[in-house]
Amino acid sequence: MSDLPEFIEHLYEKYRLLDSGSLASYIPELTKADPNWFAISIVTKEGEVFQVGDSQEHFTIQSISKVFVYGMALEDCNRQILLEKIGVEPTGDPFNSVIRLDENSKRPDNPMVNAGAIATAGLIKGSSATDKLNRMLNMFRRYIGHDVFIDAPVFMSERATGHRNRALANLLLNFGIIDNNIDEILDLYFQQCSLVVNCHDLAVMAATLANRGINPITKQQAVKSCYIRDILSVMHTCGMYNYAGEWAYRVGIPAKSGVSGGIIGVIPDKAGIAVFSPLIDKRGNSVRGIKVFEDLSDEFDLHLFDSPLEKCSFLDISKHSKESMVIGN
Repeated sequence: MSDLPEFIEHLYEKYRLLDSGSLASYIPELTKADPNWFAISIVTKEGEVFQVGDSQEHFTIQSISKVFVYGMALEDCNRQILLEKIGVEPTGDPFNSVIRLDENSKRPDNPMVNAGAIATAGLIKGSSATDKLNRMLNMFRRYIGHDVFIDAPVFMSERATGHRNRALANLLLNFGIIDNNIDEILDLYFQQCSLVVNCHDLAVMAATLANRGINPITKQQAVKSCYIRDILSVMHTCGMYNYAGEWAYRVGIPAKSGVSGGIIGVIPDKAGIAVFSPLIDKRGNSVRGIKVFEDLSDEFDLHLFDSPLEKCSFLDISKHSKESMVIGN
């Protein structure tokens, strides 16, 4: 069994020169990312931090935001109302498919595809568009542990080029899934995707989910613990776009990716893992990120169906110093 700090340093060196994939281009601002950025960050439920590489480099959260806004909608509306509006079935189609509505109920398949995420944004409560945005930013602040902000150029880029998402919103309106305030709902969705984070932030957010909704650094409750089951279930079956089935087979932990190059993974009651590298494959997943998660899962028996006697042995914090371990930038 490898030592965790040494192993993530090994993974960083192993994959940092991997240059397959490309920058996301359908949002023009995302093409400005440096393809060499690469970071791995792990935060345990006790608040220990292990990270390597460009862990403080800022980027926009993109589709990883869907996980946390879904949790917020669960708190705002409850489980039954969400199930009436948004399904929980995985799909083999791309995340931005314009046909992903259930034939009978007309619901989006799940909250991790764009149609479902737009429907989720439409369920966030607030007295005005500003109130809804402020409530959402406060929710993200609880997960991350510090103030957060929106990248205005990315938001405007998404708003100006989001024609497919606008078509999805009109389809949702046609079937009564959202109300007629399309522009307000889409702006909130584009704003959630434009939230600025770094790899360390994502690991803290994932660790908060692993820790029953309590931020392991600040000890603040970010989401009610009764909804963690819902969030992790949807992540596990739907979080990796149309790679979700193979991810569940190969890696076997609840996860969510974003086209800016982030991937988060949750090891329940143990830790959160985040990898950031902006070169993505044709499905929208970070190429280096997938490799890192596959190797971590294999090395430390992280798959949900691995032997419980071996699972997460690297997270026995008695093996490590109480100090955080940071390598590289």
